[in-house]
Parts: sequence; structure tokens; C-alpha cells
Amino acid sequence: MRWRKTKQSTNIDDRRGQGPANSGMAVAGLLRFLPFLLKTKVGKLILVVGGIYLAYQYFTGGAGMMDVQPGSAPGSGTMQQQEGAQTGGLPASDEDAQFVAAILGTTETVWSKLLDGQYPEPQLVLYNNITQTGCGMGQAQSGPFYCPADSKVYLDLSFMDELKKLGAPGDFAFAYVIAHEVGHHVQNVLGTNKQVAQMQQQASETDANRLSVMLELQADCYAGVWGYYVHNDMQLLEPGDIEEGLKAASSVGDDRLQEMAGQAVQPDAFTHGTSEQRASWFRKGFESGNPKDCDTFQNLQ
Repeated sequence: MRWRKTKQSTNIDDRRGQGPANSGMAVAGLLRFLPFLLKTKVGKLILVVGGIYLAYQYFTGGAGMMDVQPGSAPGSGTMQQQEGAQTGGLPASDEDAQFVAAILGTTETVWSKLLDGQYPEPQLVLYNNITQTGCGMGQAQSGPFYCPADSKVYLDLSFMDELKKLGAPGDFAFAYVIAHEVGHHVQNVLGTNKQVAQMQQQASETDANRLSVMLELQADCYAGVWGYYVHNDMQLLEPGDIEEGLKAASSVGDDRLQEMAGQAVQPDAFTHGTSEQRASWFRKGFESGNPKDCDTFQNLQ
């Protein structure tokens, strides 16, 4: 992929190397009640346990401590956004981050054009292990995700290695992942996320999962639409890139991930779609270049 010839986005919030912001809040909380805690044995025990917890957070990044809910509706965030994040000015030697900024820049160009300039650009947050989001605490183990509550895409670059393990190496494979998450931002801008969240509140678990699948497949199709313009207008794709994108879409299908985890395939538990569905909707968007062809909800009863 000829990504080096594109303009990089400045909407990068680089939090890598920063400790979890909630550690600072926890310290403030302990200090506030310090006089009281020192008066009792229980209080002293709390201080010891709290100190161990904070040390764990500092040295490990808090990985695995909390769960994130990427699909939370706007207004459901429980954590304050991290302050003092760095934006823009990525080091020239940081090629992975440069790549992310370049791909994000192409999504801005494409969707600004398709939405007639009515496109509020999202920020993309680079982080390590764990970070605060408008949807709660985000963890790298959850994979890349979009938070509609703060309109940000969250990405730990270690997912590049995870894609390779899933059998989807290549720069366009990772670009597809970014474009997919930006697709969720497009859904948020168009109001689709809110509509689906409202329907899910009144649906059974099976039907709620089905709605989630439709939302994810539409984001795959939007990623394909982005790919159409990156290929035809920007001339950025090289031989083999399309195959990389299709392989990436297929590699994260629910059926394949369940099989890799040694589980029986359970369609009612799908939340993202099968490998075949994901690749098919990506291809549809790529061949069409028209977001209107991405109506995965058209057969909704």
C-alpha cells in the first residue's frame, strides 16, 4: 500500500507510555481519607491493599483489571476523559504510528467527500494496554474499538501482531481494521448507532446480537467503500492489497474465532458476523463505492 504519499491526519491522541489516568484519581481518593484511614487497623489495611493495587497499575498498565463496553450508547460513559494527551507531531521513526495517521487521513478525505463536508472528524487514540474512554475503561485485549460516547477510535498497535496470528498480515489488512472502526463513527454521525441501541433495549438477547451483527457488517461495508476511493481516486493500492483486506475481514468472523477458541459454533451468540459475511460485505462496499449499498438492515423484520 502506497500510504507514504498521503497526508497524515492530525487527529491522533497519543497516550502511549502514559500510566492509567485512574491511578491519579485513586491516589487523590486515598489522600483525601488518609487521616481517617491511619486511625484504624482496617484503614491501614486498605492503604496497603490500595498501594499494591496502584503499584500493579503503574508497572503493568492495569491490563485485565476491568472490562470495556465499546457498544455503549452516548452518555453512558463512566470515566472522565484523560487529560493532557498528545496530538500530532508523531516521530518520523515511529513508522506504525505514521501509518495509522496516514490511513486515518484517507478516511477523513473519503467521508468528508461522501457526506458533503458534513463530517465531524473523529480522534484516534493510540494507547498501551489500558486507557480511559467515554464508554468506560478500554483494554487492548478487547481489540480496536469505537466509542460513540466520545466519538473516538481506540487502538493499541499490538493488534498488528494479533492480525498476523489470525492469518491476516499486511498493511492493508490493518488499514481495513482502522477503516472499519471509522465506519462505526460514520454510523454514529448518521444516527444509526443510536437507533440500533434503542432497538436492542427492547429485544431479546438473540435479536440484540443479530442487530449487533448488522451494525458490524455495515461497518465492514463502509470500510469497503473507503477502499473503493483509496484504490480508484487515490491510487494507493498495490497488487495483493485487496486480498489482504478480504483475508482480514474473514479472519475476525465470529465462527472462525469460536473455532479457534475450541468452542462449538453458536450462531445465536454471533455479534460481528461470519467470516463469509464479513468478507462479502467488505467486497460489496469495495465494488460499489456507494454507502447506500451498505444497508444491512434492509431485511429486518
